[in-house]
Amino acid sequence: MKKQYIVLFISLLAISLIVTACSGSKSESGASDDKKVLRVGATGQSYPNSYKEGDKLVGFDVEVIETIADRLGYTIEWTNSDFSGLMGQLETGKIDTIANAVAVTDERKEKFLFTEPYSYAGVTIVTHVDNTDINTLDDLKGKTVSGVLGSNNVKNLQKFDVNGEIKIRTYENRDGAQNDVLNKRVDGYVNARSSLLAEIKKKNLPLKFVGDPFLYEDIAFPFVKNEDNEALIKQIDAEIQKLREDGTLKEISVKYYGEDITTRTE
Repeated sequence: MKKQYIVLFISLLAISLIVTACSGSKSESGASDDKKVLRVGATGQSYPNSYKEGDKLVGFDVEVIETIADRLGYTIEWTNSDFSGLMGQLETGKIDTIANAVAVTDERKEKFLFTEPYSYAGVTIVTHVDNTDINTLDDLKGKTVSGVLGSNNVKNLQKFDVNGEIKIRTYENRDGAQNDVLNKRVDGYVNARSSLLAEIKKKNLPLKFVGDPFLYEDIAFPFVKNEDNEALIKQIDAEIQKLREDGTLKEISVKYYGEDITTRTE
C-alpha cells in the first residue's frame, strides 16, 4: 500500500511540474506569453528620427511608436542596426517593424503591410554653402551626390535622374553621407527635408538646399504580411488617428523638428 502511495505522489508531482513549465513558457521574443512585446528596429544614428542621448534611444519615430505601444499595452524590444540591415531583419521576421522614417513605396508594399502614415517626407538635396555652382537641381548634372545605402531617398534620386546624369555614392549611415558633403568630398547629399532642417539647425551646419523637394512620400510602420499583423495594424492605425486628433502627433513632431511634418505640405 505504501508503495502505491509513493507511485501516486511521484505521478502527481510530475504532472504539477509539467503544468508549471507550460504556464511559464516563453514566446520567440523571450517574453512570457501573457506579456505583449513589439520588436522594433531603428538605426539610432538618424537624427531626429532615431538617435542616442547617452545610452537612451530617442527621436521622433521612436517616441511615436513608444506612445502607441504604451497605449496598446506593449513593451518594446529595440534592435539597432544600419538601415539596410533593419530591412533584412524585418523581412526574415527577426523584428516586427521599423521606426526610422520608412517610406511607403509600391516595391515595399509587395513585401510588407503598412500602417497609416504618421508623417510625410519631402525628398531634397543639400550642398555646401561654399558651393556657388549648384543652385538648382539641373546644376547637379555630372556631380556626385551622397545617400544612405538601401534608403528610399537614394532610389528616388535614381528615378528622378532618368538619364543617369548624377553620380550617386552610397554609405552605410547618415553620418558618412553627410560628412562627405560637409568636407566637400561630394557635391550634394540627399535626404528628407525635415531631417535636414533639424540637423542643420541643431549643429549649425554649413549646408544649403538645392531647390525645392523633388518628391513627397508617406512615412509609416512596415510589417510582414500575415493575419496577426493585419489585426495589429488596425489597432495601430486607430491610435495614430487618436494621436493626430488630440494634437499629440503634431506636438511630438514640433519637439524634434521645430515644425509639423505630420500633415502634407505640398
